[in-house]
Amino acid sequence: MTTPNSTISPGTSARSSSATDPLALIDVDHVRFYVGNAKQAAFFYASAFGFQVEEISDLTTGNRTSAQYLLTQGNIRLLLETPLTKDHPASEEIRKYGDGIKDIALTVFDAEKTYEAAIKNGGEKAYEPRVIKDDRGAVTVAGIKTYGRVVHTFVSRTGEYALPTVKNGGLFMPGFKKFPNFALNDFNKKHPCGLKFFDHCVGNVELGKMNHWVAWYENVLGFSMFKHFDEKDISTEYSALMSKVMASGNHLIKMPINEPAEGKKKSQVQEYLDWHDNTPGVQHLALRTDDELHSVAELRRRGVDFLQIPETYYETVWQRVDAMLKQHGHELVKEDHQRVRDLGILVDADDEGYLLQLFTKPLQDRPTLFFEIICRRGSQSFGKGNFKALFEALEDEQGRRGNL
Repeated sequence: MTTPNSTISPGTSARSSSATDPLALIDVDHVRFYVGNAKQAAFFYASAFGFQVEEISDLTTGNRTSAQYLLTQGNIRLLLETPLTKDHPASEEIRKYGDGIKDIALTVFDAEKTYEAAIKNGGEKAYEPRVIKDDRGAVTVAGIKTYGRVVHTFVSRTGEYALPTVKNGGLFMPGFKKFPNFALNDFNKKHPCGLKFFDHCVGNVELGKMNHWVAWYENVLGFSMFKHFDEKDISTEYSALMSKVMASGNHLIKMPINEPAEGKKKSQVQEYLDWHDNTPGVQHLALRTDDELHSVAELRRRGVDFLQIPETYYETVWQRVDAMLKQHGHELVKEDHQRVRDLGILVDADDEGYLLQLFTKPLQDRPTLFFEIICRRGSQSFGKGNFKALFEALEDEQGRRGNL
């Protein structure tokens, strides 16, 4: 949710990013997936989305409980973990939920102090602080529970495991080694997908629980509400949902929270819950690119399935977007309009500029995880003008799955 070279600017919000503030968040350190077969999942994300398979922790490194693959692209770090024993907590979670996201880990100045502050503010322990170290340096981690199955791990790093070093290809933490001779790494360097960093991470919660978790992020982590959408904003003839976007003090980390709303048929949030053991969790990750057309074209070439946007969408989109941009004195969409249409990309504008976005279909057999590819040209919103077209496309897919 920051660019690889971005810095934190104290004073940009109510909460300072100073090292003296225990709840100051520096970055998304990594996102941990629990998966049934990390080796095969790593190949999928490398092949389909252009990730580098960088490092591994498994039997060959002395890890007797799980296999972990670190995948990177820009400032995005995905950690894919598969249990090697029946007693590993991931074994039961994979049985209940299938593959999915367990942990949104956050880099902080001092993980132990952040953990203590969060617990004091009402957070619930996932696991207590522990230090993983060797002669290169140390990584301190501590975790708290958030909605459903999801955990936030606080991560602080020293020595050769400091975040700038990790971003430049240094080892992730003690117990990992470089992954040797993975052929797709060279291919992906020559054919980049252009994904830069996490833009936001969306969680789905039960009916009536959105405001509870909004208050949790405010009280426990010092977040504030960034945007709010209700059923009038996000609805079609058949389904609706409500969403509130929570942002860290420096606005670098954004966590939208969705809950279902009453409708004639089942919303995408309720479908998610139905197939996720009625347990809240992460619905999608939004990955930022500087060139939406290039990224979507390359991902389509690699076989990524995106939602099919109705052709009628493009009959009115340019009039709507141009009118908004002219009203607020912004330059018009510079991307080739026909190319945007050919690639099926969504476009929206607000008082700050415009954005381009597109959503994949579910990345696995259960409809419980997808990616969004987003490019911002000033706009800091979430594509409100696209909600109707997007939800109609989602409903078409739900209908094909028999879940509408």
